[in-house]
Amino acid sequence: MPKLPILSGHDVIKVLTRVGWQQKRTHGSHSILIKFLDNQKVAVVVPLHREIDKGMLLEIIRQSRLKRDNS
Repeated sequence: MPKLPILSGHDVIKVLTRVGWQQKRTHGSHSILIKFLDNQKVAVVVPLHREIDKGMLLEIIRQSRLKRDNS
């Protein structure tokens, strides 16, 4: 499995919006994105940091139901 890239919060938001997520609001240094998956409204919180930790990036990938090789 390839290593995860180092991404900023804005980079993650760009990727998620390309796959259909909508940026709903920003609260402080966090942005909330939403999408309807399986008839449920799912929200993902993305911190607007310069570098997102690998654990947080993995959690965002898991919550958004993406695959690690597609992100």
